[in-house]
Amino acid sequence: MLNAEQNELVTRTNAGTPMGELFRRYWLPALLSEELPEPDCEPVRLQLLGERLITFRNTDGQLGVMDEFCAHRGVSLWFGRNEENGLRCPYHGWKFDIHGQCVDVPSEPEDSQLCKRIKLKSYPLVERGGVIWIYMGPPELQPALPEWEFATVPRSHSFTTKRLQECNWLQALEGGIDSSHVSFLHRGGLKNDPLFKGSKGNDYNMNDLRPQFEVVDTDGGLLIGVRRKAEPGHSYWRVTPWIMPCFTMVPPRADHPIHGHFWVPIDDENCWAWSFDYHPTRPLHQEEVDAMRNGAGIHCKYVPGTFIPLANKTNDYLMDRQKQRSGELYSGVEGIAIQDASLQESMGPIQDRTREHLTFTDRGIVQTRRRLMAAAKALAENGTPPPGNLPEQQKIRSVATVLPDTAIFHEAARDSFRAEPGKPHTTV
Repeated sequence: MLNAEQNELVTRTNAGTPMGELFRRYWLPALLSEELPEPDCEPVRLQLLGERLITFRNTDGQLGVMDEFCAHRGVSLWFGRNEENGLRCPYHGWKFDIHGQCVDVPSEPEDSQLCKRIKLKSYPLVERGGVIWIYMGPPELQPALPEWEFATVPRSHSFTTKRLQECNWLQALEGGIDSSHVSFLHRGGLKNDPLFKGSKGNDYNMNDLRPQFEVVDTDGGLLIGVRRKAEPGHSYWRVTPWIMPCFTMVPPRADHPIHGHFWVPIDDENCWAWSFDYHPTRPLHQEEVDAMRNGAGIHCKYVPGTFIPLANKTNDYLMDRQKQRSGELYSGVEGIAIQDASLQESMGPIQDRTREHLTFTDRGIVQTRRRLMAAAKALAENGTPPPGNLPEQQKIRSVATVLPDTAIFHEAARDSFRAEPGKPHTTV
């Protein structure tokens, strides 16, 4: 468990907090490219790390993000007119470019110097892999562009969504690196979900409900290895990479796409659950994409016109007690993503970790917390650059494999963890 002070440290991400400053040193997924589909399209609100921002694509197709509120009287620029390479406030006509620089105050004399003195806070954006990424840290410390494999394979090979999750980012992340719950919460999905079924690994999951955990530190984060019994003399390993601060990958099953998540704080009580699927050696089949759009795998169905899951806490996640009793749905909740979200949100907006009782299967969670706290403190006290920002640390894959009982998993599967173009993924 954590004490109250430690729980505050790892969960609070607004500006000026140690964890908030840590997050601001990374490129974070901010929007799907489809949210800003064309030049001069409507602006989009964005809230990340407790900051309220506005994003838009200008007439030349360039991306901009800045403080949501006009420097004049504080009007939300979501009401603004996106025109002629700028966003114009409809209240008094003040206009801002993609860098937040005021470029026009119609009421001022022609020789006025006011515009030059008015600039809204803004951040750099970059578009890669169907995702618009934001960097919110010191400009002089901007890291290399994101090199995650899902964002660098051909667009036909990948599919990405996001959904609102109404809880603190850390309890969502901790669910993402917890492999022990799969044999219970998701047991129906192993048999029926089109993006999971058909894997020999599913049998190993269900036949061994006492997994053994081994956690290995890497330069960028952790490899969380989970070992189950396979054939005599062999073990089934599912290895989940966690890369600082909020990237996780789910070990693959059969020839299905690899998938994973980013858990990005909106504020201290809400986060964006980004979910990606990709295949390193082939385009996604249309039936796979259709299934994802219909809520299969780690994706979900939405309230129309939003990124709010259709099954959410206002309707008790469409819980079906009859299916829970019959065993058709172990938890009574449909879908991998919503099964996770329902239980993570049930902990409250910010889980009180002073009351928990951890076990051996929580080793990955314990080590993740330690790495996060150490990195945040090192940055705050010494300015130490955080791990996970180097391209070679991001070129990583999750792995599912069968190894001899005597093998050391991170050594025996070393080559499988590295993402390389055209290289098949290691799966069972």
